[in-house]
Amino acid sequence: MKFSELDLDEEILRGLDAMNFRETTPIQELTIPIILEGKDLIACAQTGTGKTAAYILPLLNLLHKNAGKCDKVRTVIIAPTRELAQQIDMQFEGFSYFLPISTVVVYGGGDGALWEQQKRGIQMGADVVIATPGRLISHLMHSDIDLSGVEHFILDEADRMLDMGFYDDIMQIGKRLPVRRQTILFSATMPSKIRQLAKNILHNPSEINVAISKPNEAILQSAYICYETQKMPIIKELFSKPIAGKTIIFSSSKQKVKDLAYTLKRMKYSVAAMHSDLEQFQREEVMLDFKNGKIDILVATDIVARGIDITDIVLVINYDVPHDPEDYIHRIGRTARANAEGAAITFVSETEQGRFNRIERFLEKDVYKIPLSPEIGEAPVYNPQSFSGKKQGHRRRKNNGKPKSALNRNRSKRKENAKNDK
Repeated sequence: MKFSELDLDEEILRGLDAMNFRETTPIQELTIPIILEGKDLIACAQTGTGKTAAYILPLLNLLHKNAGKCDKVRTVIIAPTRELAQQIDMQFEGFSYFLPISTVVVYGGGDGALWEQQKRGIQMGADVVIATPGRLISHLMHSDIDLSGVEHFILDEADRMLDMGFYDDIMQIGKRLPVRRQTILFSATMPSKIRQLAKNILHNPSEINVAISKPNEAILQSAYICYETQKMPIIKELFSKPIAGKTIIFSSSKQKVKDLAYTLKRMKYSVAAMHSDLEQFQREEVMLDFKNGKIDILVATDIVARGIDITDIVLVINYDVPHDPEDYIHRIGRTARANAEGAAITFVSETEQGRFNRIERFLEKDVYKIPLSPEIGEAPVYNPQSFSGKKQGHRRRKNNGKPKSALNRNRSKRKENAKNDK
C-alpha cells in the first residue's frame, strides 16, 4: 500500500515524499489506520519492519489535527534504552519536517545541566516526551511535572523493558496519566507477561501480529563451528577482502568487546567499541562516527542490539552465541533494514553449541555451517547434544596450532566481567 492511500495530512505526506518513503511495510499498513481511529493497540512485529514509523506517522496526524494546550505534555513514549529514545526522536524530527511538532527526550546519564534541561522541557509542555522508564520515574518523584494532559501513551519494545525489570515503573507511570487516553504497545514477542501488562494498561485493544519474532528473510544467516582460538583467525580472513558497508561485531562480554576492538585497531581497521562503561557523550560520539562512515566496524555488547536504525549495515558477526534466541533475533536485525539485504555470521565454539542449537530450534531450521579454510585448521564436530552448554575446555585441542590472541588472555577476568554488562 502507498502512504498516499492512508488518511494522512498533506504535510506528513510531503515529509514522506522528501524522505523518499513511498510504500508502507506490512506493520505500517495494518496499524496506522487503527491508531488514526484513536483505538488502543497491541502490535507484535519483528525488528527492522518499520514499527517506529507505524506509530509516529499516525501520532503526528492526530497531534496536528487535534490542537492541544501548548503548556501540556500530550504524548509519552517509553523506550527501554537511551539509544532507542534518541533514535525515535530523530525519526520524529524527520517525519515532522513540515509540522510544528515539539519533542523532549528524557534519559539518564549526563550531568545536572541535562537533568534541568529535561525538567524544563517537560514543565513547559511538549507534543511528545520520549523517555526511558527510570529517568521519567525520577522526574515524577523529584520534579514538579504535570502529565494530566497526556492523550497518547506508547510503549516501544515492551518485551525488552519487562526483561530489564521495568514492569513496576511502567505501571507507576501509567497511574500518573489520564484514564481516558490512547495506549499503544509494540513488542517483538508476545509472552504471557506482555499480555498481562496489556490487560492492565490497555482498554479493549485491537491486536496485530506480523511475523512474530522471526528474522527478516533478507538476512543471509550462517555460522562457523570452531574452537575459541580460531575465532580471531576467522575475523582476519573475513576482513582480508573489502566489505561494501558497515559491520557490527557483537559479544556478550564488555571485556571481550574491549579486547576485540583493541586487537582490530592494532590490525589497522577503522573500529570502535560500544559498551556500558562509556559515558553518554562517548556513546553518542561513537554512534555518530559509525553512522557517518568514520568508523567501518563497531564492536558492541547487546546495548546496541535494539533500536539503532542505520540502513547500510551489511554484516553482523556474533563473536559469541547470544544467551537466548531473542537476543539473536535483535542482534542480526541490525542488518537488512529498509528493504536492504544483509548477512549474519555466528561463531560457535564447543561450549556454545547447545545455545546455538536452541536458536536453530527457535528458528525452526538449520543455519548453514561454513567450512573452515585449511589455513585456519580443522573444526570441532557440531554435536550440540554432547556440548549442551557445560564447560568442555579439556576436550579442546591445544590452540589448534595457532598462537593465542589478545582475546584469550586474562580469561578469568573476562568471566568476572561478563555478567556485569547489560
